[in-house]
Amino acid sequence: MNSKKLQKILGVASVVACSLILFAGCQKKDPNMVDLDPGQDEPPVVHLDSDVIKLDDNTEADEEEEDIEEVKEGFYRSELSNEWIDESLKDQRPIAVMVDNELTALDHYGVNQADVVYELMNSTENGRITRLMVLIKDWEKVEQLGSIRSTRTTNVMLSGEWNAILVHDGGPFYIDNYIAMPYCNNLSGGFARYSNGKASEFTEYVTYDTYTNPTTGKSFGGLKQRLESAKYSTTYTNLYEGPHWQFAKGDNKLAKDEKAIEDITKVSLPFPHNKSELHYNKDEKVYEYYEYGKPHVDAGDNNKVTSFKNVILECISFTQLDQNGYLTYNVTDSTSHEGYYISNGVAVPITWTKATPEGITRYYYKSTGEEIKLNTGKTYIAFVPADAWTNLVLE
Repeated sequence: MNSKKLQKILGVASVVACSLILFAGCQKKDPNMVDLDPGQDEPPVVHLDSDVIKLDDNTEADEEEEDIEEVKEGFYRSELSNEWIDESLKDQRPIAVMVDNELTALDHYGVNQADVVYELMNSTENGRITRLMVLIKDWEKVEQLGSIRSTRTTNVMLSGEWNAILVHDGGPFYIDNYIAMPYCNNLSGGFARYSNGKASEFTEYVTYDTYTNPTTGKSFGGLKQRLESAKYSTTYTNLYEGPHWQFAKGDNKLAKDEKAIEDITKVSLPFPHNKSELHYNKDEKVYEYYEYGKPHVDAGDNNKVTSFKNVILECISFTQLDQNGYLTYNVTDSTSHEGYYISNGVAVPITWTKATPEGITRYYYKSTGEEIKLNTGKTYIAFVPADAWTNLVLE
């Protein structure tokens, strides 16, 4: 119960108590009057353990909680992060960009602009290497993002649940039926090529406007030009199911959950190739992302470490599609799903469900069944393969 609510309840309780005392002190009892209820000689007891004041004589005083939402003129709270952003973006669809996570692809550019970052095993080969999918609401600010690579079936479904425009460079033929679905709008390949001294597959980046490579003189269309050419709606379509998250008012400490695991300072994910980890920064109250044994930095953000207020870990099974390691996650599997929601140094067991390929994934506190409420800020979501779930380490 917050302090304002408690003060209000105590104030009402004081008024009730004082009134009863004054009434008792001023009234003279008639000696000839019959006391019909001797047990009511003492004032009723006031209970303070709920949102209404309950009296022992079965009367109630409803508390009128005034939840006044803060308003910032010209801004609104983002449905992706709950942070204040320009109100002109309110109906704008996010983009979901596939980012190569191989060591050679580092350092990344633009990842710190993401509101939500997914990390998924991209293949059962090569040490179960992962790939990132970053969701960005305010994509007009993108200057250089990537490097980008191919998509997988699971990412097509995930971008669909956000009504996001998927940005990638190709993919195996397994994606063909998925990108043909009504819920998928995608932009594939043809983005800016930078002369960064790396092999060709590590040189492609998303820019907002047309980019001309100063070394080769070749120009490439940016997001603006590509979207205009594709004639995709840049605002939410009729397939948009509404906000993805519920957010807490204030800072949700999570420790009140009876199954909470407190003092989580490090999360080690079972991704052998990348060795992904999350380290808790107690001063900033965020989890910093590490991989390949070092902090992950954004070269386009003055080498600032990538960090997240919210961490969601999903235990999920997958189906391998061939001998090359291609796979698809069983996102709509009807079996029980485990997971954790981690924030402010506390991990809470959760469950999750996704009814359809393009449907929103919903997360629930395991102890109560209520939908989780995220804290304001960026969110990291990891798909932890079910066959490696027991190798996940929270410490």
